[in-house]
Amino acid sequence: MRKTDSARGPAVPGHPTSGASIDDIDRILLDQLARDGRMTNNALAAAAGIAPSTCLGRVRALVERGVIRGFHADIDPAALGRNLQAMVAVRLHASARRQLAEFGQRMAALDEVLNVYFIAGADDYLIHVATANTDELRVFVLNHLSAHPAVASTETILIFEHMRPRSGSA
Repeated sequence: MRKTDSARGPAVPGHPTSGASIDDIDRILLDQLARDGRMTNNALAAAAGIAPSTCLGRVRALVERGVIRGFHADIDPAALGRNLQAMVAVRLHASARRQLAEFGQRMAALDEVLNVYFIAGADDYLIHVATANTDELRVFVLNHLSAHPAVASTETILIFEHMRPRSGSA
């Protein structure tokens, strides 16, 4: 019988978090870190009701098991002069299905790309991009997507506003 976690479903063989059990303390730690990734270990331990040394060990274990994938700064693209954001749905040609992973990796390496999502449905990818203006967005779509031999079609959706479900303040 495979291990499961009620919040994640069945374990996936080969996935870093396969079979990783998450208890109530881990859930508190993860929730707090999702709200504020810069929270001090002492404050995190207090929120979970555990000793700081125990907290440090648990967070390290969550990182090693791949439950915590990393810590990063969430930088506003507009602060870097990239005021226009869009989601671009991309469908690859049926004959290019063997190139799915390579295509995703190539897109993720581009400066304009913030996130790449491999999705189910009519499209294969959803690519979150940020550019300075509509001209740069047009050039991005033409040069990196429409001109790519594996791409069958694209649909560009402009993002007017991005609201996060969680904030840095509790």
